[in-house]
Amino acid sequence: MTPAARLQAVIDLLTEIDETPRPADAVMSAYFRNRRYIGSKDRTAVAQMAYAILRRHARLGWWIEWAGYERATPRARVLAYLLLEENRNAGVVLEMFSGGKFAPARLTDDELAMVGKLESHTMDHPDMPETVRVECPEWAEAAMRASLGDRFGVEMEKLLEAAPLDLRINPLKANQQSAIKALAKAQITAETTRWSPLGLRVKGRPPLGSVDAFKDGLVEIQDEGSQLVALAVAPKPGHQVVDFCAGAGGKTLAVAALMKNKGRVVACDVLDKRLKRAAERFRRAGLHNIEAHPLTSERDPWVKRHKRKFDRVLVDAPCSGTGTWRRNPDARWRQLGPGLEQLLPLQANILDSAARLVKPGGRLIYATCSMLHDENEAQVEAFLQTHHDFIVKPVSEVWAEEEAGAPPVEGPYLRLTPAKHDTDGFFAAVLERRAEETVSEESVSDVGLEQGEVDPVELGKAIDA
Repeated sequence: MTPAARLQAVIDLLTEIDETPRPADAVMSAYFRNRRYIGSKDRTAVAQMAYAILRRHARLGWWIEWAGYERATPRARVLAYLLLEENRNAGVVLEMFSGGKFAPARLTDDELAMVGKLESHTMDHPDMPETVRVECPEWAEAAMRASLGDRFGVEMEKLLEAAPLDLRINPLKANQQSAIKALAKAQITAETTRWSPLGLRVKGRPPLGSVDAFKDGLVEIQDEGSQLVALAVAPKPGHQVVDFCAGAGGKTLAVAALMKNKGRVVACDVLDKRLKRAAERFRRAGLHNIEAHPLTSERDPWVKRHKRKFDRVLVDAPCSGTGTWRRNPDARWRQLGPGLEQLLPLQANILDSAARLVKPGGRLIYATCSMLHDENEAQVEAFLQTHHDFIVKPVSEVWAEEEAGAPPVEGPYLRLTPAKHDTDGFFAAVLERRAEETVSEESVSDVGLEQGEVDPVELGKAIDA
C-alpha cells in the first residue's frame, strides 16, 4: 500500500469503529479479516496509526474545535494527527489527500482552512484543560480524582501510553528461562517481569499466534497485573475452586496451572459463548482439571446447591474497565456496556451470591480491572458490613504464604496502577471465611432478584456486545 492508501484505510477503520457498537480491537480484527489482501506490514502500520489517534481523541477534538472545524470526523482527526503529532507540513498533507486511486479525497475548503490553522502547532497547548490533556472523560473525572488523589495527573498520563505485551508461562510445560529460550528461537526477545514469578515481558508486538511456544501452550498472553490477581487466589493442588465470572478464561488458566492439574476448577459465566471460546485455550495449555458451567444469573440454583463447597472463589467482577485504558483507549469515550449506576449494584449482587460457595476457612477473592474506589474498596467494605463471618486477608500474608517474594503493594488490598507498577490497573481483596462461624449467614444470600435489581444476563449481553 502507498502511504496515501494507508491513510484512507485508517479513515475507513476509524469510521467503522465510530459506527460499530463493539470494542475497537474487535472491529479492527473484523476489518482486517475481511481484507486479507492487506499485507502484514500495512496492517501493522494502519492499526498503529488508528490506535495512536484513538489515544489522542480528546486532544485532537479540542484542536479541531479550536480551528473552527464543524466536528471531529475520522478525516478531521487524521488530518489533525498528521499536522500536530507527525509534524507534517501542509504541502505534504495536500499531496497525500490527492483524490487519486486508493488515496483520500481532496480537501474541502473547510478542511484547507483547518489545515492552515493547525500547521506549525504541536499536540500540547497552554490553554488545553488538564482533563483534555490527560484524556479523561467527563463521566470518570470526579471518580478518578477521588480515587487517585494527588496521583491523578501522573496515573492518567501513564494511561496514555500503549500497554506492554506480557506473557504468563504455563508452569506445567515451562519455566521463565526455558520459555525465554523457546521464544528466542522465533526471534522474540523477552525478559522476566518485575512482580510476577510467572511473567515475561516481550519486546515489540510479534505475531505470537504462529509461534511454537504459544501454539504448544508454553505461554499465554496475560498482563502482569492479571497474573498477580491469579496469584492472590493462592490455590493449592487438590483444591476445589470456582472462577465465578470466568469470561474468556485467562485467570481460570492461571489458577488451574498453579494447582498443577490437580483438584477442580469450575469456570462459570452468564455468557455460554465465552466459556466455549475458552475451551480451546484450556486444551492448548494441557489442563484437564477445568470444567465449564454456564449460569443463568448470579442467583443460579447451582450456587445454592453448592453452598460452602469450595476452597477458593474468584469473583473477577464486570466493571468500568478504567484500569485497561492503555490497551482499550476507545473505552473512555464509548459506553458499550452498562454504566457505573448499573455496575455497582451488579457487583454487590455477584459478590453476595458467590460468597455462599465459600467453605469455612476458604477464601473469596474479589477483583476488578478498575481504578475507581466505588468499585473496589467501597464494595468490599459494604460486603463486610453484612457478612460478619468474613475477614480481610492482607496481601502481604498471602504473598508470604506463597513465598512469592516482596508483595507489590502495602496495605490490605492488591491495588495495582500503571504508573506505580507498569501493569494495567487492577484491584483484588482476599476475604477469608472464619473457620468457626459465630454469625449466621445473611438470609438475603439465598433469595432471587428483588424489584429494582439488575438483570445480569442482560448486562452480560451488553458487556459482550
